[in-house]
Amino acid sequence: MEQLELFACDINEEVIKETADALVSTGLAKLGYNYVNIDDCWSELVRDSKGQLVPDSKTFPSGIKSLADYVHSKGLKLGIYSDAGAFTCQVRPGSLFHESDDAKLFASWGVDYLKYDNCFNLGIEPEKRGVHDPALWAGQVGHSWRTTDDINDSWASMTTIADLNDKWAPYAGPGGWNDPDMLEVGNGGMTYQEYRAHFSIWALMKAPLLIGCDVRNMTSETYEIITNEEVIAVNQDPLGVQGRKVYSYGPDNSLQVWAGPLSGQRLAVVLWNRGPKTAIITTKWDVLGLESSMSVSIKDLWKVSRDLTALLQNKAFHVCARQLKSHEYVSKNSVASFGARVDGHGCEMYIFTPSTVTHSAREEWLGVCRPSRVDAIMCVYCCCYLSLLWDFADL
Repeated sequence: MEQLELFACDINEEVIKETADALVSTGLAKLGYNYVNIDDCWSELVRDSKGQLVPDSKTFPSGIKSLADYVHSKGLKLGIYSDAGAFTCQVRPGSLFHESDDAKLFASWGVDYLKYDNCFNLGIEPEKRGVHDPALWAGQVGHSWRTTDDINDSWASMTTIADLNDKWAPYAGPGGWNDPDMLEVGNGGMTYQEYRAHFSIWALMKAPLLIGCDVRNMTSETYEIITNEEVIAVNQDPLGVQGRKVYSYGPDNSLQVWAGPLSGQRLAVVLWNRGPKTAIITTKWDVLGLESSMSVSIKDLWKVSRDLTALLQNKAFHVCARQLKSHEYVSKNSVASFGARVDGHGCEMYIFTPSTVTHSAREEWLGVCRPSRVDAIMCVYCCCYLSLLWDFADL
């Protein structure tokens, strides 16, 4: 998904169209980035005489229906923004007391996705608005819910949000996901290593991968990070169990092991160095729920194999080589523990494939509490204070 918060209120229909075009031309759409989401400021400052929301005539002169048709013609989907209060956070009309009418309007325009914020809610009691801890209840009405405040493009913000989202892991699963906010990869406030860690941890946590940079003007490093197909595959794994922080040690607990189960009896493991200096991070099998005698093959998701590197250097094979998705196996028979050198503020990400997986280990990972989920046509990107699902197909 491409979340257009980057532009704030400097948004218009041409930016949306160009973004849709870029998702297709760069190949991002083929990797699964198939939503283009408009954030706040798309509407006029007031509703019309019939009480309906109206697109801003200067920035969206063709209307949202026309824009949705354009986005759909590219094989993509369109997301839009509204608010559970009287006004949006940028003081445009909110949907409070207009919920049904606005849902029908969005449906008539062909909107596929709604981000529903919670500014200016007139102090309505939290019990009625669902303000507190949406991870506990939002799975009954939505497909994702914010678990944190807004992210910003900094190491401090990203790491804090990762830790906050971690506590809600038991409540995520197929049909409903914890959302620690969009990806900041490519916006310039962090280093390459920090962005790679950001993308890896978000993927492991099964967070919605909403690109927050301008995909029309990406650097090669940004493109490399957000197009890593094997990291994306961890995020999209059908088992749908959110990875968690399972062990930390060292100064300020800065040497961390994050892990989560995948389909096919595999584990995704991230060794994350939250400290400023390069360090060796080691994980023992018991931390991962594995027997110490178990033999494990380990694939590095960020280290491309030597054979593929050679192919990539040959322009004639460049395209087909990228499609091989061949990352390097760093071990075929590790036993008891595994360690790696990790740069400061960086991470290394692996797939562990044990020869067998014990029943107890599977139960430990898969026996997490999950509320029931609601499958519907619409994916909801929710504020950390409120979630509401409108199934446009039923209107």
